Amino acid sequence: MGTLPRWRTRPWWLGALALLLSVGLWWLAPAGAGVAAPADGGGARGAGTGPADPGGVVAAGSFELAKVRILGVPALTVASPVVGHQDNAPDARRRAEVIEGNLRLLYDPEHLCSESEQLAEWVLVKVLGGSGEACEPWPLLGGSGNAPGSLVVERRQLPGGDVVLEARVPERSEPLPLLTVTRADASLNGVSAMALGERWQKRLQSRLRHARQVMQPADLRRRWQITVAVQLALALVTAATLWLWRWNRQRCAALVGRRLPTPDRALEQRLQLRQVFGLVLLLLVLLQLMVMLALGVMAVPGKVPLGLQLLLQPVHSVLKVLMVGLVALLARSLATFLLHQWADGARVPVEEQARREQRHRSLLRVSHRLIDLACILVAAGWILIDIPGIRAASSSALLAGGALLGGLALVFQGLLRDFVAGLAVLIEDRYAIGDWVEIDGLEGDVVDVGVLSTQLHCLDHRVAVVQNSAFDRVVNHTKLRSGEEVKLLISHRCTAIGQALAVVADELAAFHADPTWGPRLLAPPLLRGVSATGPLGITVSVLLTTVTGEQWACARELQGRLVARFQREGIPLADGLELAARG
Repeated sequence: MGTLPRWRTRPWWLGALALLLSVGLWWLAPAGAGVAAPADGGGARGAGTGPADPGGVVAAGSFELAKVRILGVPALTVASPVVGHQDNAPDARRRAEVIEGNLRLLYDPEHLCSESEQLAEWVLVKVLGGSGEACEPWPLLGGSGNAPGSLVVERRQLPGGDVVLEARVPERSEPLPLLTVTRADASLNGVSAMALGERWQKRLQSRLRHARQVMQPADLRRRWQITVAVQLALALVTAATLWLWRWNRQRCAALVGRRLPTPDRALEQRLQLRQVFGLVLLLLVLLQLMVMLALGVMAVPGKVPLGLQLLLQPVHSVLKVLMVGLVALLARSLATFLLHQWADGARVPVEEQARREQRHRSLLRVSHRLIDLACILVAAGWILIDIPGIRAASSSALLAGGALLGGLALVFQGLLRDFVAGLAVLIEDRYAIGDWVEIDGLEGDVVDVGVLSTQLHCLDHRVAVVQNSAFDRVVNHTKLRSGEEVKLLISHRCTAIGQALAVVADELAAFHADPTWGPRLLAPPLLRGVSATGPLGITVSVLLTTVTGEQWACARELQGRLVARFQREGIPLADGLELAARG
């Protein structure tokens, strides 16, 4: 037990590398934060960028920025001053919502009524006659007969200096106001309002014409036909991949059957390769299903960014898992280095060095498990946050999640008690891997110390699992040192008890001087003399103090030597014949 494993003789460089990389990642983490720039390519002079809130508003120095989207794709970035609102202008978020509504009227007018209201109006129109206009889109700008190229975006300067962008379409006699280029927009982009209006005019006209073209019935029909064809092809590829995965699984089962009677290294390698191949096929199936879902979402006009986000989600998830895995590897290396330094402390007494090495194994295993669990939770949370819709969860959803966690804590309070008790076991050093302990009537060798339970390997080769919070009393037979009381029952027919004690003392001296058994003793055997008398005989006891775990072997050896010596010296041991004769 005093010899350290070879892999632990020089781990200092691994721990130092883990520490340096951890500090480097922590230092570089703020630099990797995303910086939001205006969608029109302009930048604010001297304005710093800030984090985006769930509503899509970005703080940029003295301004608040918000994106204006056409078919879900950002087209413009509007601004509003944070301090001293000019002309009582609305904030950036409200401006973006109003502008998006104006733009949507030109390519995707919304219905004012629900589906049931539209159906009720249609039935009423069929019964009474006339026309139904209440539930129709207003104004009706997205008709199939309107050519996308007929839309023209114009700009007009107001007397106050602001520039207004308007859209002219054949179905309206008057232009439709779209947005007003404010002084905040011009100041943010570092150009005049007229120059910025010209830039936005060209962009909106091209984007709106494209949106009207996309919403044409012929284009929508062609879009869905292509999507259905691609989805069918992907479904066939997915079915083929599933069949290949099932075939590979059957081959793995066949290799396992061949491996059982005669283990072979070549079979083991083939089995491992097929298992890895099966895992790759399973991941490929999941990826294909994700692609099919993303393509289905992208077939809906305006949902292309959402589909691309779903398509990139597996890639981002893999990158996040790799990053968290690297952090877990560094944390495990750092924990190994620190625990190694703690176990090999120069100021540790010699008698406690072996105990520290024993505790080192338990602490190392538990620390690695805790690091793995923490990294798994971090990776899962990181992946879930980037799923569309979860990041923008409302405060009520967060409160509901907190209440759910509180309820789960009440339901699984037993596991929490086991976790706290497991940490107490490790911190207080009640026992460690390799100790022989007694826990509530169970006795065995500790083979695993977890944060929830402890596993004991009993003498009859049973494995007992004990919850850490399920017991109050622990007896550790092998912590730092071990001891055993050896008792001999001498017959009442022995008339020279002093001679018997002298024989025991002589044999104890010889046992302590033995080169095989002497090093296992931490102190000379202590002859306690006559410890009890009874109807069966006279009890003579000897106390042994041994190295951890050697008390039972030393006690068996000493008992055998004492019995043989008593037989040579003619000292009778109690055999119960006196009671039988009296009876």
